Amino acid sequence: SPAARADGIVGVAPEAQLLSVSTWLGSANPGGKSDQDQIPQAVRWAVDNGARVINISLGSTSPEWPQSWDAAFLYAEQNDVVIVAAAGNRLGGNVQVGAPATIPGVLTVAGLDRKGNASIDSSSQGISIGVAAPAENLLGGMPGGGYAEWAGTSGATPIVAGVAALIRSKWPEMTASQVINRIVSTAKDAGAPGKDPLYGFGVLNAEAALKADVPDTEVNPLGSIADWIRVHRRGSLATAPAAAGATPSSAAPTLPEATMPVAEPPSQLDSAVPAMVVLGFGGLFLCIIGAAALQLRRVVRTAPAGGPAGAGGPDTGELDSVDSGGHE
Repeated sequence: SPAARADGIVGVAPEAQLLSVSTWLGSANPGGKSDQDQIPQAVRWAVDNGARVINISLGSTSPEWPQSWDAAFLYAEQNDVVIVAAAGNRLGGNVQVGAPATIPGVLTVAGLDRKGNASIDSSSQGISIGVAAPAENLLGGMPGGGYAEWAGTSGATPIVAGVAALIRSKWPEMTASQVINRIVSTAKDAGAPGKDPLYGFGVLNAEAALKADVPDTEVNPLGSIADWIRVHRRGSLATAPAAAGATPSSAAPTLPEATMPVAEPPSQLDSAVPAMVVLGFGGLFLCIIGAAALQLRRVVRTAPAGGPAGAGGPDTGELDSVDSGGHE
């Protein structure tokens, strides 16, 4: 927990107030609601009850999410709430980042081992990763005063969410986009230069995120769910639910059905043009043969006795002329 307080353990933001939202995952819910229903309802409930940072320590094996989630995450974005989500764990079957960590605007957290390298078991990879944080050999307090060691991006994510809470505490007027930009722009680059699918922008640097001079921005470096909806759902933001208590839409996608092209009968002109070309070349060929025969008769009449027709006389030039004329 980002605000954990126990004997010998202090969370990243120990003075933060927590709103705990439980969801039933992994088996049939006795209440009848699936995770597709619970997750958007949990996000909306947290926003409506004053959350400024939402930590989502759960994930899926699919990068896609139901359209019914769009409205809830748009609602959080419109209410200037920072959402931090776990990238997922390879050991749990999440080789690639899955939803909700793939939703634009969400700060997705990858996991590190004790040496600061991308965790083989306790992290996944994907282009939506924002930063990386410790995910192995984590120690946490248990109810009743006990302790437990655990691993996974479900533990790395609250560390980043705690830093986001500290930033919002230090600069209460700072927008969610600026909070996320401050975290990713002060991260220590790791892996391939620049943003990469293992570390995102780099390893979380909590001190720099709270002390560095970072220019203000109006754009979330991790995207916007509002822009994504406009492009991919072809919906109008003017009709998107923005009021508290509105039910997220679960309607079918609004993308148009694919249409098959209809074949058109060939035009009479299409069939006439090749015939005209053939007849044209045929007539030209006959003209050449006829002209050649006529000229040959003239040559025979004028050729001297005992010599070959057209040999050594000016008639050779005439023959060349006829031949050339035939090619024009």
